[in-house]
Amino acid sequence: MPAVTPDFSNTPDAGTPVPRRSSWAEAAAAADQTSPAPSAPITSVPAPTRRPARPPVTAQPQATPQAGQPAEQDSGTPAVAYDGDEAAPPSSYVPEEAPEQAPAFRRIRPTTADIIADSPMPDFISSPGLFVKEQKPRPVGGVRGALYSLTGGAWNMGPSAKQREEDELGRRISRQLQGSYNTAVLSLKGGIGKTSTTVGVGLTLAEFRGDPPCAIDANPDSGDLVERALGEGIYQQASPRTITDLLANIEGVDSLTALARYMHHAGRLHLIAGEQDPEVSDSLTAAEYLRIRKLISNYYSVALTDCGTGVTHNAMSGILQSADNIIIAAGYAVSGAKRARSTLHWLASHGYEDLARNAVVVITDKDEVSSRVDKDAIEEHLAGICRQLIAVPHDRGVADGDLVTLDVLKPETRRAYKEIAASIVDGYR
Repeated sequence: MPAVTPDFSNTPDAGTPVPRRSSWAEAAAAADQTSPAPSAPITSVPAPTRRPARPPVTAQPQATPQAGQPAEQDSGTPAVAYDGDEAAPPSSYVPEEAPEQAPAFRRIRPTTADIIADSPMPDFISSPGLFVKEQKPRPVGGVRGALYSLTGGAWNMGPSAKQREEDELGRRISRQLQGSYNTAVLSLKGGIGKTSTTVGVGLTLAEFRGDPPCAIDANPDSGDLVERALGEGIYQQASPRTITDLLANIEGVDSLTALARYMHHAGRLHLIAGEQDPEVSDSLTAAEYLRIRKLISNYYSVALTDCGTGVTHNAMSGILQSADNIIIAAGYAVSGAKRARSTLHWLASHGYEDLARNAVVVITDKDEVSSRVDKDAIEEHLAGICRQLIAVPHDRGVADGDLVTLDVLKPETRRAYKEIAASIVDGYR
């Protein structure tokens, strides 16, 4: 076969316009000579329909064919001719199929999953009221309580103002404490309600608090704290363990179970009996009391100490040293009011200013006084020198000097003991 020598005489120069070609291959070859290859792939823009967009077409650069040689034609792409006046597309351009006609716009209803995802997440812990309506407290007693009972709870007018005050006292008494606290109950005169106040307040604390309180009989004069809490007959039948026995074996007490062997229980009120033997009843020293107090602080958050009469006996310095607040027992007799004031002055002048300033004075109407005594004047006289003054009305359940139980006390007496208990817990800081 004879060799054919290509004739390059007909190849146009760079500045010569490209003539119109009659085929798609010739037009593509001319475009490759006049337009540079694209520097980045061209991504087709999907039609505005709800169907997923077509994946972008990655352009593959093609080699520029030699002049006079036809370029390969894509068998699946129709040929398109371009005039010389129009900008020719790059060689990698692939015409996209004609998009289908977009359907008419329709409102798409959000699904349940979309609604849940777009809704804010409620706080189930700090906002329980979003899901459960707050229930009114149940009224107790009175017209409100009767109406509630008759209608089976359908009509709930809520508690009365008096009941709300009682509930508030209960919340104050039951306040959670961080640590162990001690309240000393003392007086300069005997027979004015010191021990009955200790028992009544102790039983009230036991009724409302989650943890049981402890009462210690530190009276050097054969105190009767346990007899007033249990009754004379029950105490005589119980194990005769006293504070002296506890001191003799205190090194072996390393648990609440071991300590319970030396204690008495009036319901949830736990008590340590005082020494009944007159020969050793006054032998409790300040150091020995502090050992008892340290042991009690390991197991009880609230302790009451019945101090006996006076402020100068051997254990008194240890009691006042470990006391967080005090109760001064007084009476409506003129002598009782004067001794209560004298006690506060003695405390303030012997380094116990804080105890005197935060003292709670309790006036017990144990022996009904004559109408000549101005009770209001006595209360006003003592109220100005203490943190709070509370009056306990005359009640035979207290005045008889025997067993003190909350069930037999007047409502006014029980209310007074609740106020005292709330006041001393308020003083625990």
